[in-house]
Amino acid sequence: MLNYLKLIRVKHWIKNLLIFLPLLFSREINSVNILLTILGFFSFSFASSVVYIINDIKDVEKDKIHPVKKNRPIASGVISINNALLILLILLIVSFVILFYLSLYNYFISIYIIIYIVLNILYSIKLKNFPLLDVTILALGFLIRVLYGGVLINVEISSWLFLTVLSISFYLGLGKRRNELMVQEKVGNTRKVLKYYNKEFLDKNMYMCLSMAIVFYSLWCKDLNYEYIMWTVPFVILIFMKYSLNIESNNSGDPVEVVFKDRTLIFLGLIYVFSLIVILYIV
Repeated sequence: MLNYLKLIRVKHWIKNLLIFLPLLFSREINSVNILLTILGFFSFSFASSVVYIINDIKDVEKDKIHPVKKNRPIASGVISINNALLILLILLIVSFVILFYLSLYNYFISIYIIIYIVLNILYSIKLKNFPLLDVTILALGFLIRVLYGGVLINVEISSWLFLTVLSISFYLGLGKRRNELMVQEKVGNTRKVLKYYNKEFLDKNMYMCLSMAIVFYSLWCKDLNYEYIMWTVPFVILIFMKYSLNIESNNSGDPVEVVFKDRTLIFLGLIYVFSLIVILYIV
């Protein structure tokens, strides 16, 4: 069972919590919106797991020689490709059954998941080998989650939120490539696109995107006009300082792995979310 959970990368569903962001900031929390968002979360999570399985099947031979990816269920041989395809089919059916129900409320909901699946399949097949385009697709994956969350409850996404999420997404994507480049220097070629990048380029653009994200987030807080909301800005700065400290150390740069391996970062994130809830709904 544990191997199948690894196959569908349940840990990576943490990225899909972005779907709840529009619900949190809209202050439109009611039973219907909560149900729609939860169902949307699982539909998107199952769809994202489909993408992960497709990617693992396609890259199985490369993963076998990667120092970390060789332990994935398909690459290690724990789960056969046929069984992986069966799980993929089941996940896809369940995802689209939920999506059909959600589309009764708003047919635009299905468009975002379809775009996400198609974009990531194209990424897995070919587009991940093109510099900048690869990072752009990674960033769009995060942005699509937020836009999808807004459509689920029929809430318009603020321009400042759009820019904040996009900037942070580029920061995360560039950080991932940065550390993959560091790993490649030790174990050899692991990803074709890395030959187009260098550490200096990735560092400069990472922190440019992070700086913009903090500015956009501060302007968004100002625009929200909620009392005390600006107090969350220092939390955001501290969270990304800690994340950057981790990135500068020896790790894969994968956002999920960085978060789960750092209890301090998790603690800071929980304080931030708690502070938001207090400011938006209690104070």
